[in-house]
Amino acid sequence: MPSLSNARRQLTRRRFLAGGAVTVAAMSLYAGEIERHALTTVRRTVKIANLPTAFHGFRIVQLSDIHFRAYDEPYFVQHAVNAVNRLKPDMVAITGDFITAHRTLRFEKKTNVSDATACAEILAGLQAPLRFCSLGNHDVEAQDEIMVVLAANGLTPLRNVHQAIDLRGDRLWVAGIADAYFDVPNLATALPPRKVGEPVVLLGHEPDFVDYLVGAGGTDLMLAGHTHGGQVRIPFTPALFLPALGVKYVEGLFHLGNTQLYVNRGLGCMHLPFRFNCPPEVTVLTLQPAP
Repeated sequence: MPSLSNARRQLTRRRFLAGGAVTVAAMSLYAGEIERHALTTVRRTVKIANLPTAFHGFRIVQLSDIHFRAYDEPYFVQHAVNAVNRLKPDMVAITGDFITAHRTLRFEKKTNVSDATACAEILAGLQAPLRFCSLGNHDVEAQDEIMVVLAANGLTPLRNVHQAIDLRGDRLWVAGIADAYFDVPNLATALPPRKVGEPVVLLGHEPDFVDYLVGAGGTDLMLAGHTHGGQVRIPFTPALFLPALGVKYVEGLFHLGNTQLYVNRGLGCMHLPFRFNCPPEVTVLTLQPAP
Protein backbone atom coordinates (compact mmCIF):
# COMPACT_ATOMS: atom_id res chain seq x y z
CA MET A 1 0.00 0.00 0.00
CA PRO A 2 1.54 3.38 -0.99
CA SER A 3 2.47 5.65 1.82
CA LEU A 4 0.63 8.90 2.42
CA SER A 5 3.72 10.90 1.41
CA ASN A 6 4.00 9.01 -1.91
CA ALA A 7 0.32 9.58 -2.62
CA ARG A 8 0.75 13.30 -1.95
CA ARG A 9 3.77 13.46 -4.28
CA GLN A 10 1.83 11.72 -7.07
CA LEU A 11 -1.12 14.06 -6.58
CA THR A 12 1.16 17.10 -6.68
CA ARG A 13 2.81 15.81 -9.86
CA ARG A 14 -0.56 15.25 -11.53
CA ARG A 15 -1.67 18.75 -10.61
CA PHE A 16 1.59 20.18 -11.99
CA LEU A 17 1.22 18.30 -15.28
CA ALA A 18 -2.45 19.24 -15.56
CA GLY A 19 -1.63 22.87 -14.84
CA GLY A 20 1.13 22.81 -17.44
CA ALA A 21 -1.21 21.34 -20.05
CA VAL A 22 -3.79 24.04 -19.33
CA THR A 23 -1.13 26.73 -19.59
CA VAL A 24 0.12 25.42 -22.94
CA ALA A 25 -3.43 25.22 -24.27
CA ALA A 26 -4.19 28.75 -23.10
CA MET A 27 -0.99 30.14 -24.63
CA SER A 28 -1.69 28.33 -27.91
CA LEU A 29 -5.19 29.78 -28.02
CA TYR A 30 -3.88 33.27 -27.27
CA ALA A 31 -1.03 33.12 -29.81
CA GLY A 32 -3.07 31.39 -32.50
CA GLU A 33 -6.37 33.24 -32.30
CA ILE A 34 -5.98 36.45 -30.30
CA GLU A 35 -2.56 37.97 -30.90
CA ARG A 36 -2.37 36.65 -34.46
CA HIS A 37 -5.36 38.87 -35.24
CA ALA A 38 -4.46 41.80 -32.94
CA LEU A 39 -3.64 44.24 -35.72
CA THR A 40 -1.47 47.06 -34.37
CA THR A 41 -0.92 50.50 -35.88
CA VAL A 42 2.67 51.70 -35.47
CA ARG A 43 3.42 55.37 -36.15
CA ARG A 44 6.90 56.69 -36.92
CA THR A 45 8.26 60.03 -38.14
CA VAL A 46 11.00 59.73 -40.74
CA LYS A 47 13.19 62.80 -41.19
CA ILE A 48 14.70 63.18 -44.64
CA ALA A 49 17.28 65.71 -45.74
CA ASN A 50 16.23 68.03 -48.56
CA LEU A 51 12.63 66.85 -48.37
CA PRO A 52 10.67 69.10 -50.77
CA THR A 53 8.06 71.31 -49.14
CA ALA A 54 5.08 69.59 -50.79
CA PHE A 55 6.08 66.32 -49.09
CA HIS A 56 6.31 67.69 -45.55
CA GLY A 57 3.85 65.52 -43.61
CA PHE A 58 3.47 63.06 -46.50
CA ARG A 59 2.14 59.82 -45.02
CA ILE A 60 3.11 56.36 -46.25
CA VAL A 61 1.25 53.35 -44.85
CA GLN A 62 3.17 50.09 -45.14
CA LEU A 63 1.82 46.54 -45.21
CA SER A 64 3.92 43.43 -45.65
CA ASP A 65 3.97 39.63 -45.62
CA ILE A 66 0.30 38.93 -46.16
CA HIS A 67 0.80 35.21 -46.91
CA PHE A 68 -2.77 35.05 -48.12
CA ARG A 69 -4.78 32.05 -46.87
CA ALA A 70 -1.71 30.48 -45.22
CA TYR A 71 -2.53 31.46 -41.64
CA ASP A 72 -3.95 34.76 -42.88
CA GLU A 73 -7.65 34.55 -43.65
CA PRO A 74 -9.36 36.72 -46.29
CA TYR A 75 -11.45 38.46 -43.63
CA PHE A 76 -8.28 39.53 -41.79
CA VAL A 77 -6.76 41.00 -44.96
CA GLN A 78 -10.02 42.91 -45.45
CA HIS A 79 -9.75 44.08 -41.84
CA ALA A 80 -6.26 45.43 -42.62
CA VAL A 81 -7.53 47.20 -45.73
CA ASN A 82 -10.28 48.86 -43.67
CA ALA A 83 -7.70 49.94 -41.09
CA VAL A 84 -5.50 51.47 -43.79
CA ASN A 85 -8.43 53.36 -45.32
CA ARG A 86 -9.30 54.90 -41.96
CA LEU A 87 -5.76 56.29 -41.81
CA LYS A 88 -6.26 58.14 -45.13
CA PRO A 89 -2.62 57.83 -46.30
CA ASP A 90 -1.07 59.64 -49.22
CA MET A 91 0.56 56.40 -50.34
CA VAL A 92 0.42 52.68 -49.53
CA ALA A 93 3.55 50.54 -49.85
CA ILE A 94 3.27 46.74 -49.72
CA THR A 95 6.63 45.00 -49.37
CA GLY A 96 6.11 41.49 -50.64
CA ASP A 97 5.00 37.94 -49.83
CA PHE A 98 1.43 38.25 -50.99
CA ILE A 99 1.25 34.45 -51.06
CA THR A 100 2.97 31.42 -49.56
CA ALA A 101 4.93 29.13 -51.87
CA HIS A 102 4.36 25.48 -50.97
CA ARG A 103 7.25 23.99 -52.86
CA THR A 104 6.24 20.40 -52.18
CA LEU A 105 2.95 20.70 -54.07
CA ARG A 106 2.93 19.50 -57.65
CA PHE A 107 0.56 22.21 -58.82
CA GLU A 108 1.85 24.97 -56.57
CA LYS A 109 2.13 27.60 -59.31
CA LYS A 110 -1.55 27.44 -60.21
CA THR A 111 -2.53 27.53 -56.53
CA ASN A 112 -0.25 30.49 -55.81
CA VAL A 113 -1.64 32.56 -58.67
CA SER A 114 -5.17 31.82 -57.48
CA ASP A 115 -4.24 33.04 -54.01
CA ALA A 116 -2.55 36.12 -55.43
CA THR A 117 -5.64 36.97 -57.47
CA ALA A 118 -7.96 36.67 -54.47
CA CYS A 119 -5.56 38.70 -52.34
CA ALA A 120 -5.21 41.44 -54.97
CA GLU A 121 -8.99 41.69 -55.30
CA ILE A 122 -9.23 42.54 -51.60
CA LEU A 123 -6.29 44.95 -51.80
CA ALA A 124 -8.08 46.72 -54.65
CA GLY A 125 -10.20 48.25 -51.90
CA LEU A 126 -7.27 50.35 -50.67
CA GLN A 127 -8.31 53.97 -51.14
CA ALA A 128 -4.91 55.71 -51.17
CA PRO A 129 -4.17 57.71 -54.34
CA LEU A 130 -0.76 56.02 -54.68
CA ARG A 131 -0.32 52.25 -54.24
CA PHE A 132 3.05 50.62 -54.87
CA CYS A 133 4.45 47.20 -54.06
CA SER A 134 7.51 45.00 -54.29
CA LEU A 135 7.61 41.21 -54.41
CA GLY A 136 8.93 38.80 -51.77
CA ASN A 137 10.69 35.45 -51.87
CA HIS A 138 7.38 33.55 -51.77
CA ASP A 139 6.10 35.51 -54.77
CA VAL A 140 9.03 34.71 -57.07
CA GLU A 141 7.68 31.29 -58.06
CA ALA A 142 4.99 32.98 -60.16
CA GLN A 143 6.11 36.60 -60.14
CA ASP A 144 5.17 37.48 -63.71
CA GLU A 145 1.59 36.35 -63.20
CA ILE A 146 1.43 37.99 -59.77
CA MET A 147 2.61 41.33 -61.15
CA VAL A 148 -0.17 41.15 -63.75
CA VAL A 149 -2.92 40.52 -61.19
CA LEU A 150 -1.58 43.24 -58.87
CA ALA A 151 -1.58 45.78 -61.69
CA ALA A 152 -5.06 44.69 -62.77
CA ASN A 153 -6.29 45.58 -59.27
CA GLY A 154 -4.80 49.04 -59.10
CA LEU A 155 -1.46 48.24 -57.47
CA THR A 156 1.81 49.24 -59.11
CA PRO A 157 4.49 46.54 -58.78
CA LEU A 158 8.06 47.86 -58.88
CA ARG A 159 10.72 45.31 -59.82
CA ASN A 160 14.06 46.99 -60.47
CA VAL A 161 12.32 50.15 -61.65
CA HIS A 162 11.42 53.56 -60.27
CA GLN A 163 8.63 56.07 -60.66
CA ALA A 164 8.39 59.77 -59.91
CA ILE A 165 5.72 61.32 -57.70
CA ASP A 166 5.08 64.92 -58.59
CA LEU A 167 3.21 67.00 -56.03
CA ARG A 168 2.59 70.73 -56.41
CA GLY A 169 5.77 71.17 -58.42
CA ASP A 170 7.95 69.07 -56.10
CA ARG A 171 9.17 65.54 -56.71
CA LEU A 172 9.87 62.36 -54.75
CA TRP A 173 10.89 59.02 -56.23
CA VAL A 174 9.48 55.60 -55.36
CA ALA A 175 11.66 52.66 -56.37
CA GLY A 176 11.44 48.91 -56.02
CA ILE A 177 13.95 46.09 -56.22
CA ALA A 178 13.53 42.46 -57.16
CA ASP A 179 13.49 39.94 -54.35
CA ALA A 180 17.00 39.50 -52.93
CA TYR A 181 16.50 35.86 -51.92
CA PHE A 182 15.60 34.13 -55.19
CA ASP A 183 15.80 36.97 -57.72
CA VAL A 184 18.45 39.59 -58.56
CA PRO A 185 18.03 43.19 -57.35
CA ASN A 186 19.47 45.69 -59.81
CA LEU A 187 20.12 49.01 -58.13
CA ALA A 188 21.35 50.52 -61.42
CA THR A 189 17.83 50.35 -62.85
CA ALA A 190 15.85 50.42 -59.61
CA LEU A 191 17.21 53.73 -58.32
CA PRO A 192 16.72 56.93 -60.31
CA PRO A 193 19.61 59.26 -61.10
CA ARG A 194 20.08 61.26 -57.91
CA LYS A 195 19.17 64.93 -58.07
CA VAL A 196 19.57 67.35 -55.19
CA GLY A 197 16.29 67.80 -53.36
CA GLU A 198 14.61 64.70 -54.80
CA PRO A 199 14.56 61.93 -52.17
CA VAL A 200 14.05 58.24 -52.90
CA VAL A 201 11.89 55.71 -51.04
CA LEU A 202 12.94 52.16 -51.94
CA LEU A 203 10.63 49.16 -51.55
CA GLY A 204 12.29 45.78 -51.04
CA HIS A 205 11.54 42.69 -49.02
CA GLU A 206 14.59 41.32 -47.21
CA PRO A 207 15.90 43.91 -44.74
CA ASP A 208 19.48 42.64 -44.52
CA PHE A 209 19.94 43.67 -48.16
CA VAL A 210 20.27 47.19 -46.78
CA ASP A 211 23.94 46.53 -46.02
CA TYR A 212 24.59 46.05 -49.73
CA LEU A 213 22.49 49.11 -50.47
CA VAL A 214 24.51 51.24 -48.04
CA GLY A 215 27.74 49.95 -49.58
CA ALA A 216 26.46 51.02 -52.99
CA GLY A 217 25.75 54.57 -51.82
CA GLY A 218 22.45 54.13 -49.97
CA THR A 219 19.16 55.90 -50.35
CA ASP A 220 16.92 58.01 -48.15
CA LEU A 221 14.51 55.32 -46.95
CA MET A 222 14.16 51.59 -47.55
CA LEU A 223 11.00 49.70 -46.56
CA ALA A 224 11.16 45.95 -45.94
CA GLY A 225 9.38 43.06 -44.25
CA HIS A 226 10.28 39.34 -44.47
CA THR A 227 11.09 38.79 -40.77
CA HIS A 228 7.54 38.90 -39.34
CA GLY A 229 9.31 40.65 -36.47
CA GLY A 230 10.40 37.22 -35.28
CA GLN A 231 6.74 36.12 -34.99
CA VAL A 232 7.20 34.37 -31.62
CA ARG A 233 9.13 36.54 -29.17
CA ILE A 234 9.51 34.82 -25.81
CA PRO A 235 10.97 37.32 -23.33
CA PHE A 236 14.71 37.03 -22.68
CA THR A 237 15.21 34.59 -25.57
CA PRO A 238 16.11 35.14 -29.25
CA ALA A 239 13.36 35.29 -31.86
CA LEU A 240 12.38 31.79 -32.96
CA PHE A 241 11.49 32.41 -36.62
CA LEU A 242 14.06 34.52 -38.45
CA PRO A 243 14.69 33.76 -42.14
CA ALA A 244 17.93 34.25 -44.04
CA LEU A 245 18.44 37.91 -45.02
CA GLY A 246 16.21 38.85 -42.09
CA VAL A 247 18.46 38.17 -39.12
CA LYS A 248 20.28 41.47 -38.55
CA TYR A 249 17.42 43.95 -38.86
CA VAL A 250 14.32 42.35 -37.35
CA GLU A 251 11.75 45.11 -36.79
CA GLY A 252 11.43 48.86 -36.50
CA LEU A 253 13.41 51.87 -37.70
CA PHE A 254 17.16 51.78 -38.26
CA HIS A 255 19.59 54.59 -39.15
CA LEU A 256 22.55 53.49 -41.27
CA GLY A 257 24.54 56.53 -42.33
CA ASN A 258 22.51 58.43 -44.90
CA THR A 259 20.05 55.52 -45.24
CA GLN A 260 17.07 54.74 -43.04
CA LEU A 261 15.41 51.33 -42.98
CA TYR A 262 11.99 50.41 -41.65
CA VAL A 263 11.13 46.72 -41.11
CA ASN A 264 7.43 45.93 -40.82
CA ARG A 265 6.31 42.88 -38.76
CA GLY A 266 3.83 41.85 -41.44
CA LEU A 267 0.25 40.59 -41.36
CA GLY A 268 0.58 36.85 -41.80
CA CYS A 269 2.53 33.93 -40.35
CA MET A 270 4.88 31.20 -41.50
CA HIS A 271 5.50 27.65 -40.25
CA LEU A 272 2.97 27.91 -37.40
CA PRO A 273 -0.22 29.99 -37.06
CA PHE A 274 1.11 31.71 -33.94
CA ARG A 275 2.23 35.18 -32.93
CA PHE A 276 3.44 35.93 -29.44
CA ASN A 277 4.75 39.27 -28.17
CA CYS A 278 4.85 40.26 -31.85
CA PRO A 279 1.43 41.32 -33.21
CA PRO A 280 0.73 41.99 -36.90
CA GLU A 281 1.43 45.53 -38.00
CA VAL A 282 0.21 48.40 -40.12
CA THR A 283 2.85 51.14 -40.20
CA VAL A 284 2.26 54.86 -40.68
CA LEU A 285 5.46 56.63 -41.74
CA THR A 286 5.21 60.42 -41.79
CA LEU A 287 7.91 62.20 -43.78
CA GLN A 288 9.34 65.39 -42.31
CA PRO A 289 12.41 67.48 -43.21
CA ALA A 290 15.61 66.76 -41.30
CA PRO A 291 16.87 69.79 -39.37
